Amino acid sequence: MPPFQPPTGPLLTDHLRHWAARRPNQRAFTYVDFPDTSSVGLHHTLGWRALDTRARTMAGRLATVARPGERAALLLPQGIDYTAAFLGCLYAGVIAVPMFSPDLPGHEGRLAAVLEDCEPVCALSDAATAPRISAFTEAQGLPRLPVLRVDEPDDRSVPTVVSAIRPAPDDIAYLQYTSGSTRNPAGVMISHANVVANARQAIAAFGADSASSTTVGWLPLFHDMGLVLSVAAPVVGGLPSVLMDPVAFLEDPVRWLRLLGAYPGTISAAPNFAYDYCVARASEEQIAELRLDRVGVLINGSEPVRSTTIERFERAFAPAGLSPGAHCPAYGLAEATVFVTTDTYERAPTTVTCDPPALADGRIELREPGGEPVTRLISCGTPAGQELRIADPSGGAVLGPDRVGEILLRGPNIGLGYWKRAGLSAETFGTGAGQDGGGWLRTGDLGALHDGRLLVTGRLKDLIVVDGRNHYPQDIEESVQSAVDAVRRDRLAAFCVPRADGTADELVVVAEHRRNAEPSASETRAAERAARAAVSAGHGLRLGRLVLVPPGSVPRTTSGKVARAASRARFVDGGFGGEGDARSGTGSGTESGAGSRTESATGEGGGR
Repeated sequence: MPPFQPPTGPLLTDHLRHWAARRPNQRAFTYVDFPDTSSVGLHHTLGWRALDTRARTMAGRLATVARPGERAALLLPQGIDYTAAFLGCLYAGVIAVPMFSPDLPGHEGRLAAVLEDCEPVCALSDAATAPRISAFTEAQGLPRLPVLRVDEPDDRSVPTVVSAIRPAPDDIAYLQYTSGSTRNPAGVMISHANVVANARQAIAAFGADSASSTTVGWLPLFHDMGLVLSVAAPVVGGLPSVLMDPVAFLEDPVRWLRLLGAYPGTISAAPNFAYDYCVARASEEQIAELRLDRVGVLINGSEPVRSTTIERFERAFAPAGLSPGAHCPAYGLAEATVFVTTDTYERAPTTVTCDPPALADGRIELREPGGEPVTRLISCGTPAGQELRIADPSGGAVLGPDRVGEILLRGPNIGLGYWKRAGLSAETFGTGAGQDGGGWLRTGDLGALHDGRLLVTGRLKDLIVVDGRNHYPQDIEESVQSAVDAVRRDRLAAFCVPRADGTADELVVVAEHRRNAEPSASETRAAERAARAAVSAGHGLRLGRLVLVPPGSVPRTTSGKVARAASRARFVDGGFGGEGDARSGTGSGTESGAGSRTESATGEGGGR
């Protein structure tokens, strides 16, 4: 095999052409299908030349219905067809809008909002999904969308090369719609140069090369991490990419673990809950059959990354050969294409134990564990080929080490702004004029630099402020789920709502109870007592209510994050069985009775 020589072209399609010419028959993309519960997986593979041909063919067909700069919505399932459709858009100069099939449960409203916002001239789909698109747009009152099927046989009359079309590096390649955890989704304009830059940053950060690395992914390709790690980085670096469907992972997470051990130097990513899910579902017999010594990097980029999850996962899968250094906590967001910082893959993740009162005052002060409560933060490492600073959210002054403020970013991977939202773009992108040339992205996330490494403390818009002190909802949620066995891990939301008498706010936690274990009235009261004691001891706050709801009730985004703003709105509207109407008289939000507030989660800026 020729030595690794990454191409230098500015476009993703330049890299695709490079690998198609140099390694035409080498495995490029593999989709592993699990048609039934007993299947060990059916592998469907395309080499680099075959993938390039399919992408060019798709580009030729697109050119018959869409002009450069118009939008095409990708409405089809996970797989090689999705990859070919995306790359075909880039070849044609058509702006891709990665989305999902209309039958994805619970996200019909989001899909309709995105289609209305981006105004696509066509949809790219497959034979099974195409009929559902017409029914969906009609039901939602949206214009009819012409559908191009990616899985149709090649039409020899359509040219496979669009030689007259070559986008500029700063042209928009695709719209990455944010997952909507703090507000309605907005389309981040990612340029051709942005995605190539971020792919290169990821390749460098994780030490990937085509001779010894393979990406393995189940994250949706309409999600920023899934698209960059499983499509863009492999195309830029010539890395083999192995895909599986997210549903196949949820049905049996051991499928993913087996794939991780089936290839050399595997690089993969998953949110925090997925690692806990693997621990819960994998039996000792299954673990004994795994070969995780081949795993190179496991990225954990969720909000937050929990040290207890990392410890449980490492302990459970150490017998399968998993290296402690494989787990890489990371930080990223759609506005920066995706990757921002990552911890080193050569050593075990670093946990920083902090003093909770100091953290509430915006300072990182170390405290030895044991005795008094501590807050454990995971280091998310150093920036990957970009600049990062911490600033005062209100005034913009740059803060020094161990001071908590808003995370600001600058680099070649920062998106162009939000689609059709000039005001929001001006507030979020390109701030700090006159400060080192400006051009800083306001992420809306809070963090601090400790020993030169990023500690992410929470979301600015989720922040709970009590008596001038900051409390992070994820820390309160961790206290509750650690104290109450009936609560499902990472399926709960903490927020404040006004009391009916208007004297103060109260702290509320809405939590899903475990499956097939609906608590009785007495068990619910006991759970609330345990949660209230834990929140009081750990945070000096009084928990007004613990609302236990059935599994699947707490709103989540398409990327699996808890949507706290949506949870709060549903509670206020009585959407959790009328609980919101019954909140009066439940007590103050603090031990002293002072008022509290939750920073508005409906405002704009930096959202996902």
